[in-house]
Amino acid sequence: MFTQQIPLGFTGGAAGGGGDIDFLVVAAGGTGEYGGGGAGGLRTSYGSNSGGGSSNETIFTSTGGTTYTITVGAAGGRSSSGGDSVFGTITSLGGSRGRNISDTAVTGGSGGGGSSSLGTPAGNLGTANQGFNGGDGSLYNGGGGGGASQAGFGEFNGAGGAGLEVNIIGGTGNYYAGGGGGGGDTTSGGVGGGGNGIASTSQNNGTINTGGGGGGGNESGTRVNGFGGSGIVILRLPTANYTGTTTGSPTVTTDGTDTILKYTGSGTYTA
Repeated sequence: MFTQQIPLGFTGGAAGGGGDIDFLVVAAGGTGEYGGGGAGGLRTSYGSNSGGGSSNETIFTSTGGTTYTITVGAAGGRSSSGGDSVFGTITSLGGSRGRNISDTAVTGGSGGGGSSSLGTPAGNLGTANQGFNGGDGSLYNGGGGGGASQAGFGEFNGAGGAGLEVNIIGGTGNYYAGGGGGGGDTTSGGVGGGGNGIASTSQNNGTINTGGGGGGGNESGTRVNGFGGSGIVILRLPTANYTGTTTGSPTVTTDGTDTILKYTGSGTYTA
């Protein structure tokens, strides 16, 4: 006699129906000016650490039949902070823009770097549990944008702060939310998608879908901004609980007994 095997967590119509979901929510990085752009805010329940030096967040508990909205932050235009990324009730703030010779301070997921000491040298502030502050600018270069795991550098350096390694998709070496390098000299963007700063009017962009900050450029002349990298949202849950009901065309893979959904654009997941 044939016996049908009922998947664990089956609630009628499809396997799944709520349960715990690990998440990585990274906002878009800020645009570089003279200072490097700040990385997008990073919040995650996976691993042992989240952004801004905090410990990992509490896993998200979903309710069966509920549709959760996913918003992936977009890179901003000139002199703009990055867009926020959202999963359900979890929001990561876009990275703040780098500072130019004369502008007001802006807080972001991570802070953009300060301008030269002739203008507005103080780096912008990051947000607690999401990212670090931007570095202060000096006479010689703009400060580096803050990253998810390290503040931006200043004073003859100007490198972007490092992003955070979060291996929610499996494997190793998956870094997100690195700060952009400061302008006025050749500086390195932070690991995790930060754009390099350079001593000219054309900056390097942050890497798409990493939340990396844009690189800074020269203070004078007509600047072509280094835009921040767009954000990303990744969900990981037991395959037994996965319903398969999504919008937005996430990339769906498996790792062991888990299913992983990678959203590079906005969409939904129904638990």
